[in-house]
Amino acid sequence: MQHRIALLALILCIASPITAADDSGNWPAFRGLQATGVAEGHATPVEWDVASGKNVVWKTPIPGMGHGAPVIWGDHVFVVTAVGKEDDPFLKVGLYGGIDPVEDESAQQWKLLCLDKKSGKLLWERTVHEGQPKIKRHTKASHANSTPATDGKHVVVFLGSEGLHTFDVEGKLLWKKGFGTLDSGFFRVPEAQWGFGSSPVIWGDRVIVQADVQEGSFLAALSLADGKEIWRTERDEVPTWSSPTVLETDGRKQVVVNGFKHIGGYDLDTGEELWKMSGAGDIPVPTPVYGHGLIFITNAHGGGSPVYAIRPGATGDISLKGDEASNEHIAWSRRSGAYMQTPLVYGDHLYVCRDNGVLSVIEAKTGRRTSQKRLGSGSSGFTASPVAADGKLYYTSEMGDVLVLSAGPDPAVLATNEMGEVCMATPAISEGVLFFRTKGHLVAVGGS
Repeated sequence: MQHRIALLALILCIASPITAADDSGNWPAFRGLQATGVAEGHATPVEWDVASGKNVVWKTPIPGMGHGAPVIWGDHVFVVTAVGKEDDPFLKVGLYGGIDPVEDESAQQWKLLCLDKKSGKLLWERTVHEGQPKIKRHTKASHANSTPATDGKHVVVFLGSEGLHTFDVEGKLLWKKGFGTLDSGFFRVPEAQWGFGSSPVIWGDRVIVQADVQEGSFLAALSLADGKEIWRTERDEVPTWSSPTVLETDGRKQVVVNGFKHIGGYDLDTGEELWKMSGAGDIPVPTPVYGHGLIFITNAHGGGSPVYAIRPGATGDISLKGDEASNEHIAWSRRSGAYMQTPLVYGDHLYVCRDNGVLSVIEAKTGRRTSQKRLGSGSSGFTASPVAADGKLYYTSEMGDVLVLSAGPDPAVLATNEMGEVCMATPAISEGVLFFRTKGHLVAVGGS
């Protein structure tokens, strides 16, 4: 029966765009369906122990290093990694403000791996690209930060300066496209190169990519079949690490993007700008999310670290003026913004967690904060974005502690589970199993 349901979901999705109503168990892109981070319909675990194997379905070594999250379709799990000469590539985690890149790294092999979802067995691997990286990485980054995207027929891998590559699900390269050098480093100190982090989105017959870089920022739609450019819209924007989100509301199809100089919405069919606003955080990372009829965008680094709740029918320049907290197109805004993590809309609440572990719980419709608390000891950073399922929230620290919280206005910590390795990637969820990308493994966790 499950195979029949999965097949039906595949047929429907080939014919139409992926939507948040898809409950097939697929997790097709960064944070799953439309970056919601939510997967319902199955019980998910509260406690597990990687060392003893309790509630661990499987654990598979992954060569090299990558912060891109796993994506899932049917019984296939796809993950991207960058393999250099070093067995243990340098990675500095924790709470610090250093802007320096890693110097003098060796040539890399960027690989796409396909694993069996049930067993963790490696089904195939392909070398996507090899050579000296065109851009250095940050000390907390990898050379494979972007999450792939899949629709069950295609797997799209974005490597920034090393190009966009599309395979079929059996590992055959279908097409590739280069965009030149894409440098998403610190715009105030151009020599501080940090690599690339924006992930692609598949919507219907096209691939959407966002490239906010030092020179020549753009948003583009390409044909999923052959990589031909459908439209390309230039953006007057500094480097960001955010990924686009596609929304279809009241017959309006738009690509929504975060930004510093240009948060905005673009017509999916033409790339024409629909609305825009100036931001208040100078290196946006969080991806826009949608819920309760509102688009939620958050930034950090100045201007009060804002959270914006934007109505999807917005038009024109909707920037707040002076001391305004709302206007015709912005339902509410407030301080509580996040630098690294994409926020989570679950139930009636918006969960926004800073990289120091301070979690704010906000009523999604009103903007009223219901609680604020610190996760962990305060000494560990949080880069991976949260996910939710079965009435629970999952927050993963950089040191590999996964905190399981009850959902609601004042979440309680139900358990803390140690993965035993650094964790920078956002987990995936499918049919009650959580998939964690650690520095050296992919780990499937399930059970009661």
